[in-house]
Amino acid sequence: MDRTIQTRVKRQMERAQKEYYLNEKIKAIQKELGRGEKSEFDELKKKIDTAGMPKDVHEKAIQELKKLEAMPPMSAESTVSRNYLDWLLAVPWKKKSKEIRNIEHAEKILNQDHYGLEKIKDRILEFLAVRQLVKNPKGSILCFVGPPGVGKTSLGMSIAKATGRKFVRMSLGGVRDEAEIRGHRRTYIGALPGQIIQMMKKAGTKNPVFMLDEVDKMASDFRGDPSSALLEVLDPEQNWMFQDHYLDVEYDLSQVFFVATANVLHTIPAALQDRMEVLRLHGYTELEKVEIAKQFLVRKQREATGLTEKQLTFGDDALREIIRSYTREAGVRNLEREIGNISRKVARKVVKDATYTSAFNAEKVNEFLGVTRFRDTLASEKSEIGLVTGLAWTEVGGSILSIEVAIVDGKGKLTITGQLGDVMQESAHAAMSYVRSRALRLGIPKDFYRNFDIHIHVPEGAIPKDGPSAGITMATAISSALSKIPVRRDIAMTGEITLRGKVLPIGGLKEKLLAALRAGIKEAIIPKENEKDLADVPENIRGQMKVHFVENMDQVLKIALETPLPDFPEEGAQTIPAPAVQPEISRERYL
Repeated sequence: MDRTIQTRVKRQMERAQKEYYLNEKIKAIQKELGRGEKSEFDELKKKIDTAGMPKDVHEKAIQELKKLEAMPPMSAESTVSRNYLDWLLAVPWKKKSKEIRNIEHAEKILNQDHYGLEKIKDRILEFLAVRQLVKNPKGSILCFVGPPGVGKTSLGMSIAKATGRKFVRMSLGGVRDEAEIRGHRRTYIGALPGQIIQMMKKAGTKNPVFMLDEVDKMASDFRGDPSSALLEVLDPEQNWMFQDHYLDVEYDLSQVFFVATANVLHTIPAALQDRMEVLRLHGYTELEKVEIAKQFLVRKQREATGLTEKQLTFGDDALREIIRSYTREAGVRNLEREIGNISRKVARKVVKDATYTSAFNAEKVNEFLGVTRFRDTLASEKSEIGLVTGLAWTEVGGSILSIEVAIVDGKGKLTITGQLGDVMQESAHAAMSYVRSRALRLGIPKDFYRNFDIHIHVPEGAIPKDGPSAGITMATAISSALSKIPVRRDIAMTGEITLRGKVLPIGGLKEKLLAALRAGIKEAIIPKENEKDLADVPENIRGQMKVHFVENMDQVLKIALETPLPDFPEEGAQTIPAPAVQPEISRERYL
């Protein structure tokens, strides 16, 4: 046994001595050739000294280098130590992009890349103006919130282009591990820094435009909560000393321009929302879509399919036909797809006949794209009893929602169908209570609910629906069904109702009015408190729509029902006569 151990040790020593001897020989040869004057450690030390690290980081790097020199080259620990030093050197500590501070130049680039979005452009130009007046301002943290296809990600690229900074993008969709943001400890095998540090390495500068895409789609589980890890990254008071678990040193993120994007706000934790400046991107109007198609989309698809301007042109009526009959969206993604669809069909014809050219009008669009997918005939339909058009907000923009009410013989049961969430079901009950309290005015017996069942249904039952803005729509539908008065089909409404018939404000006004206009409806009833939000709606939409502002349900019924109800002086719930004063009863007698 002793002999076996002796042989093994001798063999290992011989191998180590052989490697040492050969390494020394290589160094001697390189020195003879004039190449080996500096060792690898000298090179590393020079890189550390010139990296521009802060004092404490520099000290830690030198300490790690000394540890690395003392380690055997073949040990596993030396690989870990070497990788750590490589990451410390790879991260930008002092290199910055030279910013373009010319506001006119930036404005020109933003207008070239995007049509409309005036508020967003103004905010970016304000940021650039501040950069000129303040020497070291804190980095901005913006959050673009809007439906898909409105240009949130491309706007981030335009900001980078307009400011002359590098652009990096990190998608947070489905990220559920905190280590994705903060990195792993070096004690783990295969440990890496988090995506924040990795993207900073990719940018190569300490002041890039950093896009955090789909910030509303982060998840959390037993591995941690990445949204909580982002709190430090997106806080200007803390991110100058961001600490990645792998690097284990403070890194300055204060000069980074963070841009987050989201489809909805309600899935983002409140603490994270508080750290960002939210800018809403609403859906585009038909006029804006036509301009975007003319200026950007047609040219892009033409280039993608190898066609020339002579071979493929679109008239305004052709683009309007695609928008109205083949797409129904807040953004322009499907519009671009349909233009690409036509472009490919034209490319096929050009390959067969090189002299083929086509100028598209509405009829030719129908010929190439086939049967129309959407028909806006809602406003031209006949008014019906118990059928009301409501306005809804979805993650992909506004949409219209029909609400039906049927009255059948029964015992006062209220049935609600159509995959409605808890909030909408509560709105239905509140609407029902309001109608019962106003029975006399509606010309129906006070005890109608004893003899009838009421069924409220929202079509497209397979699609879940929820939200607090269908209260007045349901109350109008129930009132119409009970009073046998039809509701005007050319009017849409949105608003929440209280038990006393007051109309409460709603959100997403611009998207809802756009949806009404797409459906051919030119009149809308909205809460009085939303009058201030009308400033966000483009002037051309306000010119096409007649908007009624209401404070209570009586006003809604007066406008919506074809035959107005008689004037009723009281507002709110009908009064109940006070009970007669009872004689006082002594406590002993009561007990």
